[in-house]
Amino acid sequence: MESLLVSLGARVVEGRGSRVRFELNGAVATFHRPHPDRHAKPYQLRDARQFIEQAGVLP
Repeated sequence: MESLLVSLGARVVEGRGSRVRFELNGAVATFHRPHPDRHAKPYQLRDARQFIEQAGVLP
């Protein structure tokens, strides 16, 4: 998920612990990197999609 957002041009701002903030076209979203399992959960994918749409990127 992180590589997708970066490839769209999102700026990554590291937070505390596993928190990471993405900024894209004026939209801002904060996510937690999944650990110890590296797989994103369904709600994280849904939130990422909403963030991408808010940033004006259409699927």
